Amino acid sequence: MDSILVNGGTPLCGAVKIQGSKNAALPIMAASLLTKDCNFLENCPRITDVYRMIEILESIGCKAIWKEDGLYLDSSGVYSGAIPDGYSEGMRSSIFLLGALLGAVGEVSMSGIGGCVIGNRKIDYHVMGLTRMGATISYQEDRIQATAAMLCGTAIQLPGPSVGATENLVLAAVLAKGETLIQGAAAEPEIVALCQYLSRCGARITGAGSDCIRVEGVKALRGVRYTIPPDRIVAGTYLFATIATGGNVFLQKAPWRELYEPLAVAERMGAVWNCCEEGIYIQGPERPKAVGELITGVYPRFPTDLQSAALVASCVATGQTIIREKIFENRFRIVPQLRKLGANIRDIDEESVEIQGIEQLQGAEVEAMELRGGAALVLAGLCAKGSTLVQHTAFLYRGYENICRDLRDLGARVASV
Repeated sequence: MDSILVNGGTPLCGAVKIQGSKNAALPIMAASLLTKDCNFLENCPRITDVYRMIEILESIGCKAIWKEDGLYLDSSGVYSGAIPDGYSEGMRSSIFLLGALLGAVGEVSMSGIGGCVIGNRKIDYHVMGLTRMGATISYQEDRIQATAAMLCGTAIQLPGPSVGATENLVLAAVLAKGETLIQGAAAEPEIVALCQYLSRCGARITGAGSDCIRVEGVKALRGVRYTIPPDRIVAGTYLFATIATGGNVFLQKAPWRELYEPLAVAERMGAVWNCCEEGIYIQGPERPKAVGELITGVYPRFPTDLQSAALVASCVATGQTIIREKIFENRFRIVPQLRKLGANIRDIDEESVEIQGIEQLQGAEVEAMELRGGAALVLAGLCAKGSTLVQHTAFLYRGYENICRDLRDLGARVASV
C-alpha cells in the first residue's frame, strides 16, 4: 500500500497514545553495540527506520528479537565494523554507526548514507570530531572507511549545534581513553535520552542537554533495560492536526516539557491546552488564527520537523502567516502540493513563504516527497472538502508506526490504499 485516502471535514476527537521516539531509538540502537551485551529497549517504535537499523545490526552479528513490549538486542557477537553494501544507503541514521563501531571494534566500512531529501546535510562535523579523537577516515568510491587503534579524549569545538555530530562524538567518547569535551553541542531531548541510556550502561557523562558535554571514558559498558521516550514530533503532528480540524484530543504520553514552542504556537492559533504527567489535552479553535510569523530553529526553538504541520494549519487560519525555515532549505517542497488543494501560499525567498489562510481546502491528488511533508499532506486532507489521495506514502512509515490507525482512533476517515 503506497497511498493514503483521506475524506476530510471531520474534527478529530478522542485520545491517542504517542509512540516511542524515532530520533531517540536509532542512536540508542547503535549505542547498544558498545555494550557487547544484551539490551532490552521498551517502547521501541515499530517503524521502517527501526527495521532497517535492525537489518544493519544483524548484518554485522547482532541478534535482534521483537518482544511484545519492546526490542531485545544482543551485540555480544559483533566483531566487525564492515557493513555490507546495500544496508546503509538511503538511511541517514546509519551515520551513528560511525562513532559506535569505532568505539566498539575500532573500524567501520559502510556505503554512503541517505535519508529524506530536505536539505544539504553534510557529515563534516562528524569527521572533524572523530579525526581529532584519533580516527583515520577516508572515502573509497562510495564507501566510508574509518579505523582507530585507540580513540583518545580531547576538546572538540563544533562549528554549529549538530544533533548527529554531537551524538556520534558521545558514542565514540564513552569508551575512549581520557576525557572528551564537546563544546557547541546540540541540546535536543534525543541527545539527553542517548546520554541517559549510556549512563545506565556505566558511561560517565555530564552536561547532556547543554551546549557543553563532558565524557570521561570507561573501560567497558554493560547491557540494560531502557524505555524509549515518547516521540515529540509525532505528538506535535497530532497537535497541529487537532488545531487544523477544530478538534478535541488527549495526547497520551506526549512529552509536553519538550514541546514548549509548539504549544506556544498552538495557543497563538487559538487553541486551549492543558498538560499533566499523563500527556497533553488540546482543544482546537473553530478555525485557527494566523500567528503572524513562525521561525524554525535548533532546540528549544520551533522544530523544523513540525514546520510542515504548522504550515497546513496556517493554510486554513484566519489571516496571514509568514513561515521562515532556518534549518533545511528543502522543507518547502510540500508547497506545490498544498497549492493543488487550493492553499494560498506565496514564495518570499528560498527560506520564507507567506500564507493567506482560506476557509477550507479542496480535496485533490497529491504526492508525498519526504517523511514530515508527507504526514502534513495527510493533515491537509483532514481539513479539506471531499477526498484527498496522498501518493507515495512509504516515507511516512519511516517515522509513524501507523498514522492511519491513530487518526481513525480520533474519528478521521482515512485508510491506506
